[in-house]
Amino acid sequence: DAEEYQPPIWKSYLYQLQQEAPRPKRIICPREVENRPKYYGREFHGIISREQADEILAGVEGAYILRESQRQPGCYTLALRFGNQTLNYRLFYDGKHFVGEKRFESIHDLVTDGLITLYIETKASEYISKMTTNPIYEHIGYATLLREKVSRRLSRTKNESRKASVTSEENTPVEKISSLVRRAALTQNDNHFNYEKAHNFKVHTFRGPHWCEYCANFMWGLIAQGVRCSDCGLNVHKQCSKYVPNDCQPDLKRIKRVYCCDLTTLVKAHNTQRPMVVDSCIREIEARGLKSEGLYRVSGFTEHIEDVKMAFDRDGDKADISASIYPDINIIAGALKLYFRDLPIPVITYDTYSKFIEAAKISNPDERLEAIHEVLMLLPAAHYETLRYLMIHLKKVTLHEKENFMNAENLGIVFGPTLMRPPEDSTLATLNDMRYQKLIVQILIENEDVLF
Repeated sequence: DAEEYQPPIWKSYLYQLQQEAPRPKRIICPREVENRPKYYGREFHGIISREQADEILAGVEGAYILRESQRQPGCYTLALRFGNQTLNYRLFYDGKHFVGEKRFESIHDLVTDGLITLYIETKASEYISKMTTNPIYEHIGYATLLREKVSRRLSRTKNESRKASVTSEENTPVEKISSLVRRAALTQNDNHFNYEKAHNFKVHTFRGPHWCEYCANFMWGLIAQGVRCSDCGLNVHKQCSKYVPNDCQPDLKRIKRVYCCDLTTLVKAHNTQRPMVVDSCIREIEARGLKSEGLYRVSGFTEHIEDVKMAFDRDGDKADISASIYPDINIIAGALKLYFRDLPIPVITYDTYSKFIEAAKISNPDERLEAIHEVLMLLPAAHYETLRYLMIHLKKVTLHEKENFMNAENLGIVFGPTLMRPPEDSTLATLNDMRYQKLIVQILIENEDVLF
């Protein structure tokens, strides 16, 4: 696939327009202005009217001055000449200069960016409104390779080992192609757990010319030209980000830790069915701790639990949590509970929380079980799989109740608040819901073979 790949043709029209945009021209005040704010330069003309500003700027495209408002002393205005008229913008300063969302180190940069935006939006408003209609994203990169490789993978024999398939495909020259296609190839080469995940877009300032990986158009402006997904590195216009499918493939280089990381992001980055913390801890507990009295109720030493957390953050699935390092199994159990508590979105998500609570309030046992099953189906795939695996494990814990004294009700008390939290940070809501949280987990454990 990498060898057949043809690089996309980036559309240069908006880049050409940026090059044509008027350049800013600072009009210096010929006199010394008293009470000039220290963060403004000699482009500040003091208290003058709009009419006076218009006269100063007349006929010079891109010219600008700063003035203090006659009507509102202490308020400042940027007067800018564009399109043969003077535009006035309320100007603010909080350590940086701004008239809208973007913040600039200097007035000159603010004006430069403003002129680029005004010029492009004037010349190409219709073009911009249509640039998301035939995106490159639909033809190259994610979508195309996704379809091709899914069909190819489904035709493989079930006995083909994952390791062999990854090894054979690692030899393709994926690094030589664009980041868009690299992520696409990665998506299907070795990610078998194709959970849906939205991109985590953040406003980003690109150094040097950058093109949108969705529509292939230039990202114009000096700063904050677009957004970047902090999990996979996809670069797109802010307006294009609304159309990008939920197909983020997190890059391990961008995922700095294991704890406190979104569950779906973590499993996709590590290409695992569940968080490796959950697998590793449960494996260790089932190997040597199922008969431990008060398992999950008895606390391990906090500093040792923190050590385990740091080991996972540092070493991932290679973290050593064996008996030779941590002989007390309660430390491993504590580290597992801490992982669930630290999740930014709980295993039982905020979106489904109230539905689970309502289901728990149903008095008829059969109807309640049916309602809980319906809500389980609403969980994101990675959350569902993690919860399923944990419940199978906790059911095993209850089978050793005579030794560990932990039945489904006791485990519900421990894991209720750990696995589900109300969306609003309300102590009252948490207290009111505690018995239902316990009941939900108790029912999930007792009926894991039916519910999952």
